Amino acid sequence: MCIDFTDLNRACPKDSYPLPKIDKLVDSTAGHELLSFMDAFSGYHQISLAAEDQEKTSFVVDTGLYCYTMMPFGLKNAGATCQRLVNKVFEPLIGKTMEVYVDDMITKSVEENDHAQDLEETFKLLRAYVMKLNPKKCSFGVKSGKFLGYMIDQRGIEPIPIRYKQSFECDRPQT
Repeated sequence: MCIDFTDLNRACPKDSYPLPKIDKLVDSTAGHELLSFMDAFSGYHQISLAAEDQEKTSFVVDTGLYCYTMMPFGLKNAGATCQRLVNKVFEPLIGKTMEVYVDDMITKSVEENDHAQDLEETFKLLRAYVMKLNPKKCSFGVKSGKFLGYMIDQRGIEPIPIRYKQSFECDRPQT
């Protein structure tokens, strides 16, 4: 199902809450012995809409009129709202044992022995705010992995190569 929020987005003022700079987040993860990469399950859909705003997301189907109770995809300020939430939730850990970009999270440990405790702190906050992870997109206690378009390991970062098929064959007749 696809809902057009063009009119609603046009009526809403822009939320200029800043997203973190990807290069700084990625740079701050290099040099850590163990990493855990996490992805929030259905990202924006875990954020409740205020009761007074739910009717603004209404849509009609054959069986009646419905409204979203959780933030739908396609709203103008969804990214800023999500970033504000994760910054609030993980504020005690960001920049120390954790980095967060919207719904992508990484727990990082300089020492391998500290990783279980660092993850426990992350999970404590996830439980307190009833945030769910997508297990298919999570990797725990690994030495390297993908984060925001980069491969990260203890030595540093590398861009993930783009895979494409390139053909160099010519259609010219052979002589």
